[in-house]
Amino acid sequence: MNVTVLAIIGGIIILGLASYAGYLLFQLKKQNQLQEQHKALAIEKRNANIFDSVNTLCLAGIQGQCDLSEISIRVYNIMDYVQGDDRVDFDKEFPATAELFHLVKDMPRGEERQNMDKKERMKHNLMRHKAETRLNDAIIEELKLLQKRVQPLNNQINIQMV
Repeated sequence: MNVTVLAIIGGIIILGLASYAGYLLFQLKKQNQLQEQHKALAIEKRNANIFDSVNTLCLAGIQGQCDLSEISIRVYNIMDYVQGDDRVDFDKEFPATAELFHLVKDMPRGEERQNMDKKERMKHNLMRHKAETRLNDAIIEELKLLQKRVQPLNNQINIQMV
């Protein structure tokens, strides 16, 4: 009789531990799902902020408020931070903007540009200006297309902790 009672008690303990292990696995699965949802929302919110900035940059470029070379550098670099399915391959989808970006990305800017020799600075200005003039219409059209593409994606999402 003692062996039977011990076997029953052992079975109850094993059943209790197995139930608790199942409960913990269920909680872990639920936690992982919540983390994935939170991550997806965070990516979507970050992308929305990026698209808001890109929309503003496109508008500035279309209206001529900023040099196209500066717009190409800023838009190309900021769109590199987009995550998920909304990523854009600029070299394929926006070739004129990408071409101008690759031409001017290594040119000195700001204080470094001011410290350059005047002749070298003028050479860079001429090269940049020729490329901007040649690609102007294509880049403006690409900026309009990009603006239309990011505008519906520019939905601010309020994230609330659950």
